[in-house]
Amino acid sequence: MDTNQLLIIAGVAVALLAVIGLAVAFMRMRRRKRSERLRSEFGEEYTRTVDDVGRGRAEKDLVDRQRRAADLDIRPLARDDARTFMETWDAAQARFVEAPADAVARATQLIGEVLHSRGYPLGDFERRAGDISVQYPRAAVHYREAHAIAGRNQREEASTEDLRQVMVHYRAILTDLVEVGGQPHEVEEVAAARAS
Repeated sequence: MDTNQLLIIAGVAVALLAVIGLAVAFMRMRRRKRSERLRSEFGEEYTRTVDDVGRGRAEKDLVDRQRRAADLDIRPLARDDARTFMETWDAAQARFVEAPADAVARATQLIGEVLHSRGYPLGDFERRAGDISVQYPRAAVHYREAHAIAGRNQREEASTEDLRQVMVHYRAILTDLVEVGGQPHEVEEVAAARAS
């Protein structure tokens, strides 16, 4: 090989390495932007999922959740349904002083009814929590916390303070999930509307 051929080969190799370097940099930038977007959209749920399974698997799972949720028929509650759910919540909350475990059981059932009425599929808890996390990541965190404590309650291992925490979590979930006409309403707003 003569010098010209060696220079051409070296030039092609340098150009190829530059293209590969740019491609790698572009892929890293895309991954970083995707990570930032998912972290922003999912909040604490992003962190929890990454901690559980690692960033690569977690991000794939979160994107899969978004795709799956796009196929769900998630809908707001009718005003009358929201009122009924809030009246049921008030009754469960009032029952807490006399019978905390019964109040939690009723509130657990209520949350399931609200989720079903909104269009979230019944079945596997983890899948439902994942579906919720797409639109309501904060509610999904509360849902997981409440579910864990409610499970301890079923095994009669939960203290009254634990049960109070379940009710706090459920109230936060209701605050996010009770929507009327597509507009989110705070629990207090729905209660005020109910009173008028």
